[in-house]
Amino acid sequence: ELALKSLGREGLFLFSSLDTNNDLYLSPEEFKPIAEKLTGVAPISEFEEEETPDPSGETLSVVAKFQPLVMETMTKSKDGFLGISHVALSGLRNWTAPATPMSELLARQFKAFLPPKNKLELGDPWWIIPSELNIFTGYLSNNRFYPPPPKGKEIIIHKLLSMFHPRPFVKTRFAPQGAVACIQAISPFYYTIAFRIHAEFQLNEPPDFPFWFSPGQFTGHIILSKDSSHVREFKLFVPNNRSLNVDMEWLYGASESSNMEVDIGYLPQMELESTGPSIPSVIHDENGNVIDSRDPSGEPIQFVFEEITWQQEIPWEEAAQKLEVAMYPFKKVSYLPFTQAFERAKEEKKLVHSILLWGALDDQSCNPVSASLPMPGSGRTLRETVLESSPILALLNESFISSWSLVKELEELQSNRENEFYSKLADLHLEKYNFPVEMIICLPNGTVIHHINANYFLDITSMKPEDVESSIFSFSTNFEDPSTATYLQFLKEGLQRAKPYLQ
Repeated sequence: ELALKSLGREGLFLFSSLDTNNDLYLSPEEFKPIAEKLTGVAPISEFEEEETPDPSGETLSVVAKFQPLVMETMTKSKDGFLGISHVALSGLRNWTAPATPMSELLARQFKAFLPPKNKLELGDPWWIIPSELNIFTGYLSNNRFYPPPPKGKEIIIHKLLSMFHPRPFVKTRFAPQGAVACIQAISPFYYTIAFRIHAEFQLNEPPDFPFWFSPGQFTGHIILSKDSSHVREFKLFVPNNRSLNVDMEWLYGASESSNMEVDIGYLPQMELESTGPSIPSVIHDENGNVIDSRDPSGEPIQFVFEEITWQQEIPWEEAAQKLEVAMYPFKKVSYLPFTQAFERAKEEKKLVHSILLWGALDDQSCNPVSASLPMPGSGRTLRETVLESSPILALLNESFISSWSLVKELEELQSNRENEFYSKLADLHLEKYNFPVEMIICLPNGTVIHHINANYFLDITSMKPEDVESSIFSFSTNFEDPSTATYLQFLKEGLQRAKPYLQ
C-alpha cells in the first residue's frame, strides 16, 4: 500500500517488473536495464573466455543457399513503390546472392551450442545469447549501420550469419532478442541440439539511410559430439511456410525522429547447411606421423563415420514449440491454424479467440513504427503485455480456442470458393478487420460476437480510469495492470454474449 501511494499505479507496475525477487528493493542488477536505457551505455559483460580452437582439429564445410526477397509480395509494390526513392531500396534490390557461398569452420567453434550442465534434459531450453530487452527497457536505436563486435557465444552465430550478408546484428533492436536452444536427442557421445535465433541485417551504408531486414526467425539443428570435437550435421534456415516472413523498416533521415517506412514480404530461401560431417584437418597414421589427405591415386581419403544410436529423443515439432514458448511466453496457450481452430471449437463447444493482423504474431516479422515505441496496436505490443499475463493465459486456456492469422492469408482463403464454409469464415473476419490488429471473439460457426481494434484498446488502457466510461472496462480492486484488466473484460464480455448460443 505504501509503495502504491508513493509511486502510483503505473509507477508500481514498472517497479514490480524490475523487482524480480519481489523484495521491494532494486539491486544494481535489477536496475541495470533502466540504467542502460537512460545512459545508452552497457557495461562490459562477463563473457565466457573465448577459447582459441586447435587449428589441427576438425573442419566443417558449410554452404549458403539464398533466394532474394520476392519484391511483388511487399505491400508497397501494389502502387509500384510510389514515393519511395530507388536509393532507399538499393541495398535490398542488390542483395541477390549470399556474401560467402561456402565456408570452412572449425568444429570446436560450435561449442557455443552445447548445453550448460544444468540443462541436460530433453526439451529444457537455455539461452545461448540471452535477450536483454523487454517492454520496459524499450528498443535499440534504428540509426545504426555497423554491428557491434561480437563476443563470446555471439562469435560463431555472427560468423554463420555473415555468410548471407556482411552486416548481421546478432541482437535485434526489439525483444525477444538472442538465441535459445534445447536438446532434441541424446546418445552416449552425441547431442542433437534444436535452436532458434532472432537476428537482423542492415542492408544500407552511408551516405544512404539505414534499411533493416528482419527475418521472422532462424531455426535449425546441430548434431555434435559432447566434447564439440566433431560435428555430424548442421542446418540453419528461415522458415518459408507462411506467405510473409520478413519485416523491413527504413529511415528517411539521420535521426531517431526521422520518418520511417515499414513493409513486410516473402523470402523463399535463406539457409546454411553442412556438406557432410566435420573431418580432420591433419591426418595421422597409427604411429602418429602426418600423412597426405589424398591416396596414391590423388583421390581424397574417404572417412567412414559410425552410426549414431539415440537413447532418448523428442520430435522436432515438440522441440520447436519449447523454443517458441521460451521466446514468447504467450505461446503457453496453443494458437491453432485458422480453420483448425473452428473445428476444435465446435468439438469442445468453446468460443474462438482470434487475432487478425498484418504481420506474424509469433516471430520477428511483426513490425513497430519506431525503435523507441512499439507500433500503436501492433501484435508485438500485445504479445509482450496482455497475452502473456497469467490471468489472460488462464482464461484463454479454460474457455477459448485461440488462433492468429495474417490478413493476406485470410484474403486468399476468402477468394477460394472450393470450400464455402472456410471462405465464409474468412469473410466474417475480414468484415470486422481494421488496420493494424483486430482481436475477435466468435462462435464456432464464425459469427463474430465481440471485437476490438488494438489501437483503440491501447488508447483506452493508456487513459486514467476516471477518464474512461465505466461501461468500457472496470479495474480490479486488487493491483492489476490496466491492459490486463481491460483484456479480461473483453474476453468475459464475449463469454457473456455467447451464453444464449452455447447453451
